[in-house]
Amino acid sequence: MTARVLIVDDIEANAHILSVIAEDQYYETQTASSGSEALNAARGWQPDVIILDVMMPELDGYETCRRLKSDERTMHIPVVMVTALNGSAEKLRGLECGADDFLTRPIDTEAFLARIKGLVRLKQLFDQWRARHETTRTLGLAPEPLGKVDVKGTYALVVDDWDLSATSVENALAEDGIHTIRASNEEEAVAVSAVGEVDLIIVNLSMRGFEPLRLASKLRANVVSREIPLLLIAELDHRDLVLRGFDLGVNDWVSRPFNPNEFKVRARNQIRRKLYQDRLRSALDGALKMALIDPLTGLYNRRHFMRHLEGVLTEEQEASIALLMIDIDSFKIVNDRFGHQAGDAALRLLGERLRQEVRAIDLVARLGGEEFAVVMIGASLDDVAGTAERVRAKVAAQQFNPTDESPFPLTVSIGIAITRASDIGIDELMRSADRALYAAKAQGRNRVELALSAEGERGRTATLKHLACLRR
Repeated sequence: MTARVLIVDDIEANAHILSVIAEDQYYETQTASSGSEALNAARGWQPDVIILDVMMPELDGYETCRRLKSDERTMHIPVVMVTALNGSAEKLRGLECGADDFLTRPIDTEAFLARIKGLVRLKQLFDQWRARHETTRTLGLAPEPLGKVDVKGTYALVVDDWDLSATSVENALAEDGIHTIRASNEEEAVAVSAVGEVDLIIVNLSMRGFEPLRLASKLRANVVSREIPLLLIAELDHRDLVLRGFDLGVNDWVSRPFNPNEFKVRARNQIRRKLYQDRLRSALDGALKMALIDPLTGLYNRRHFMRHLEGVLTEEQEASIALLMIDIDSFKIVNDRFGHQAGDAALRLLGERLRQEVRAIDLVARLGGEEFAVVMIGASLDDVAGTAERVRAKVAAQQFNPTDESPFPLTVSIGIAITRASDIGIDELMRSADRALYAAKAQGRNRVELALSAEGERGRTATLKHLACLRR
């Protein structure tokens, strides 16, 4: 896993040591000797991780971190703060400034690399979501960049068989308004996490009766729980287990003796990342929906319709494929006489009627303007004709009142073409259905016409009253 690592330290020897360690793992490195230089490098070079010394003249590490996390260009870059001070107050201050981790000198090389690897993995995942979000936002399909998230009301799963330990964790989380769910064994933990409604999973490495890291592995292998942050609670002699946990995808850890303040900050950071990622995913899902759905009727749009129809026509299947082209009669009159709001109401009315009359497996789309389409796979001629006639008759029977005055007679014309997947291409099938639709218009509107042969007999259609003869 390659990545860019920015190392910030005003002492050249310290920066050189960390650069050698990182480059030995094939990371690309760059160094900065001051906070101001680090801010410029972070904005321009866009590293995957920033290693930031605390004790620097002028702009110290705390203020540098605060500025990095308040800048939209750099706030997503993980920051690991490094200091020779081993006090919990310094560590807590760094975490509250937005640091993702805090290491003390002398640096434990294995722990350092494990932290870097985990943060790089997280950063690259976020980069993918952010890139997709930015693309859809640029196209006008997603909201503006997301603001801060609040952890209050979120849920954490506490996996611990020691009541005193679990209670201390639950009490600390409750101070931030985070709800907790308790699991005392592997089975309970897997069952709760499989529901996918928790935002953080906390696992005590000192549990008995099963291997906590095996649980971590199972959680990472499950699609539902794969992206839920994992935080370990470890004893001082659990170093090897913690390092192994990072290899399995663990996000963070705290050691005993348990410091509630440090734990709360780490828990909040992990939950905020999860919520931020959830928001990005939700924005992307919304953008994809906007790209495929007609906003006025809620039906699929032309783009999705074409892809769907092309897909079913290229499949090797024996089932028949029916295409219904539906057009609102005299739609221009509705718009010109009553206004576009009335026209929109007519479009929504037809869209809702189509939804009600077709099968759940059929695809209904608005192709544009007053033109709609239905794709029916495996339906008999009777079923296709019956569906078309029900739509036509019920639209004609439904009272349409564009104003408070007299109702307007709203009707539709429908053209049908039926084929098999291997017999015809998408263009010829649509032309056949269009010819049948034009025939319905030419013969007085408010009727259904069938293309007698989508494959070859151009221009020949039949009204529904002739379908019985055609079947014989």
